[in-house]
Amino acid sequence: MSSIHHTKGIVLRTVKYGETSLVVSVFTETFGLQQYMVNGVRTNKKNSTFHPAQLQPGSLLDMVVYHNERQTLQRIKEVKQLIQHQENISHITRNAILLFMLELLQNCLKQPDAHADLFYYLEDIITGLYKSEEHQLANLPLFFIIHLSHFFGFRLMDNYSHTNQFLDLHEGKFVSLNPSHVLAVQPPLSEKVAQLLRTMQIEELGEIKMNRHQRNQLIDDLLQFYAMHIHPFFKLKSLSVIRTVLEE
Repeated sequence: MSSIHHTKGIVLRTVKYGETSLVVSVFTETFGLQQYMVNGVRTNKKNSTFHPAQLQPGSLLDMVVYHNERQTLQRIKEVKQLIQHQENISHITRNAILLFMLELLQNCLKQPDAHADLFYYLEDIITGLYKSEEHQLANLPLFFIIHLSHFFGFRLMDNYSHTNQFLDLHEGKFVSLNPSHVLAVQPPLSEKVAQLLRTMQIEELGEIKMNRHQRNQLIDDLLQFYAMHIHPFFKLKSLSVIRTVLEE
């Protein structure tokens, strides 16, 4: 039997179902990843409960839901959008970064387990994306990649120093000698990773100076780091878009 719960949620994606309905993937504060059936939202008729804009990927929602652990598809009773972000998220760069972050997250989420700390991190990141300045955006994907891994049981050790300047991705830490394998980040890029590890606020990202080539190289290297720990780890479709919008 379903029980009623109040929870916040982040829309990850929507899939059309039938003529008028949607199946909405939501990462919730209380239940983790859940699938919700939303009927009658894809019609010309006014729906007093749902508006399609509320169910866009990246939307932060305040929800009242019906939850039954024996069912794979849940229902939403009431929903309210917590941030009105249509103007900011229409910005091409912000939208591309948002979709990249959501796709990486979905690649990592394998079980519908509750993970409140991860939810609060995502809530802060998405809110920060909407409010960030232009010069802070370019490093945001890297910031997200580096700090997201902590929530999935693997992380890079913050031990960079003048004697440990090579980032060994197999070991997940900085080492004194250049590793013989290819999964390593050399100076000066390794120092940029150390700076990102020690950055806790999006407002500080503009202070880390990198060019397009350096960012692309680090994204590729760090996604290989993820592929060693997340199975299966699929190629991100949004990666090419990120490369395009962060060209400057």
